[in-house]
Amino acid sequence: MASTDPATQGEQPETPFHNLDHYLAIPRVSGLVLSPDGGRLVTTVATLNAKGTEYGTALWELDPAGQKQARRITRSAKGETGAVFAGGDLYFSSARPDPESPEADPVNALWMLPAGGGEARVAHTRAGGIGTLLAAQGTGALILNAAVLPGATDEGGDAELRKARKDKKVAAILHSGYPVRYWDADLGPAEPRLFAVEPLEPGEEQEQAKPSTVDAAAPLKLRNLTPDAGAALRDAATVISPDGTTIYSSFTKVLARADSRSVLIAVDVATGTRKVLLDTEGMSYFPGPVSPDNLTLVVRSESDTTPEAAPQLKLHLLDVGGGSARDAGHAEPVPLAHGWDRWPVSAAWLPDGSALLVTADEDGASPVFRIGITGDGGAGRVTRLTADSAAYTDVVVHPDGRSAYALRSSYEYPPEAVQIDLANGAVSRLPAPAERPRRHGSLERVETTGADGTRVPAYLALPEDAGAGSPAPLLLWIHGGPLGSWNAWTWRWNPWLLVARGYAVLLPDPALSTGYGQHHIQRGWGEWGKAPYTDLMAITDAVVQRPDIDETRTAAMGGSFGGYMANWVAGHTSRFKAIVTHASLWALDQFGPTTDSAPYWLKEMTAEMALANSPHLHVEDISTPMLVIHGDKDYRVPVGEGLRLWYELLAKSQLAADGNGATDHRFLYFPDENHWILQPQHTKVWYGVVEHFLARHLLEQDVPVPAELGL
Repeated sequence: MASTDPATQGEQPETPFHNLDHYLAIPRVSGLVLSPDGGRLVTTVATLNAKGTEYGTALWELDPAGQKQARRITRSAKGETGAVFAGGDLYFSSARPDPESPEADPVNALWMLPAGGGEARVAHTRAGGIGTLLAAQGTGALILNAAVLPGATDEGGDAELRKARKDKKVAAILHSGYPVRYWDADLGPAEPRLFAVEPLEPGEEQEQAKPSTVDAAAPLKLRNLTPDAGAALRDAATVISPDGTTIYSSFTKVLARADSRSVLIAVDVATGTRKVLLDTEGMSYFPGPVSPDNLTLVVRSESDTTPEAAPQLKLHLLDVGGGSARDAGHAEPVPLAHGWDRWPVSAAWLPDGSALLVTADEDGASPVFRIGITGDGGAGRVTRLTADSAAYTDVVVHPDGRSAYALRSSYEYPPEAVQIDLANGAVSRLPAPAERPRRHGSLERVETTGADGTRVPAYLALPEDAGAGSPAPLLLWIHGGPLGSWNAWTWRWNPWLLVARGYAVLLPDPALSTGYGQHHIQRGWGEWGKAPYTDLMAITDAVVQRPDIDETRTAAMGGSFGGYMANWVAGHTSRFKAIVTHASLWALDQFGPTTDSAPYWLKEMTAEMALANSPHLHVEDISTPMLVIHGDKDYRVPVGEGLRLWYELLAKSQLAADGNGATDHRFLYFPDENHWILQPQHTKVWYGVVEHFLARHLLEQDVPVPAELGL
């Protein structure tokens, strides 16, 4: 994977996974939107720029009938995202320069690609840019989320305040509440608001300095629907009714002791009237899609965690009284399929309202399911539609009700657009912007039994030449979350890059993993160092008995919770030759109050539980070389965890630094990366250092580190 690979000198590698430049150049598909008439399907494709330093995005149109080739419909250096159809036109956001004002500073603006063809044009621009877009399928009404400085009374005032901060180079933020940052973003001073996008009436003045330029006869304006929302719409889940009259959204309710939870609100688009629909102590609510007749809202509830109980996620149906916020809120939510022991994510209604399509993790996959709403024996009944071992997202339904479209991925291929026959669940690939990347090796489903008798499943990716005569070294990869599953393609932790180097990669779903029922989650709750750890060791024990695996050459790797578990493994066994820990939790008493979501964490474990499960207390037992990786902009697992881990490894572990400062441990630090390594050039460094570290300790080979490190 090093830059000295012959492929970088003009020779083609065996597969893209044999050379990082080729791997990083694989187009990446995300998002899927369908026009109201079902005739147009649009996705977003990210491709690597010529310098190999960032990805640019573009919109591509796919043929819903699966006959025509995919075609690119937007092109700019800044890229385009967030596409929605409204009234037949395609709207999206982009920071590309406006041809009408080439001298203006680029800002993420609202653009429109007319249904009748022609060039994309700016529909609306504002100083603070725009965020996500929503469109009512029935009317084409358009809603957008955009950030406003709280001191501004209108759009003009917001622009002036922003200019003052920029001109004076002020970045300071004065907070009066919690949280103050999220993942890798500093929160504030701007706060999100919901705006209705409407035609400017004759004689009505623009509030912003530069008017919209979609059409000189029909410029657009923004009407603030939530001027007093404060910070309550940060990271909110929001949907709009098909008739465009009502917005439903999660809304943060501030509680005592810096805690909060999400209540469910309805906002009347005509008046801006806001009404709380669901507000229950110990529960958060998030809206799903609204039924085609505007009468029923799907609601997802999530119970608060406690030290004794994992969260429970359930679906409900809520009668919203015809869709008006002024009428809604008098009904109680009706449980939907609560006997089904999975965590469903609502996706789309069938056009006749007879059923709901959802996705849910299920035994190493994330299929599409149908939940009956009406009909003989159908109410609440769950039927699996897709039978393959793949993960589905972005499900949309054709207006004829006979087919749906989705993005599908697995460990065998990255996301691709597919059509699903709703009568029989048959799935067919649509002509795509890029073909599946070639790879060598095989993927198997394996399992064992944990210490308590519970099934522990996993995927095992194997090099094609692994066998009894040439057993492969094994890498145990531990997923993050911890509430998650190894079931979908990942660009960040991709096993085929290491399989191409001759390693076998084991991807287990131990206790705390989703897709196996609430019990599988609960058995590891509050005791991370027990069932999750013993499950991982049990599946490793089972796999190393295979003749195609070399038990003497194994390593453990993980990120986030997976990094926590890698740290725990390091302090509790010496069976592995090397351990890679990325963005990892180390001292749980320190982590709790410093993460970006301290209230959630502090409800999950008592102080005594955190201490009992903290890896830092076992540093003196660590005898395995560790590669520590951390980004300075990681707010979910603050860099202090990595810094303390690094110091204590050098000061207290059995491989502590000697009198000359030498140690077998290594620390790969990224000053400008966050919880994930997102910049392509840093991805190359990440994998290059990982390969160097693994080859040194498992293969006794000297693979050079990337030259860009300057070593």
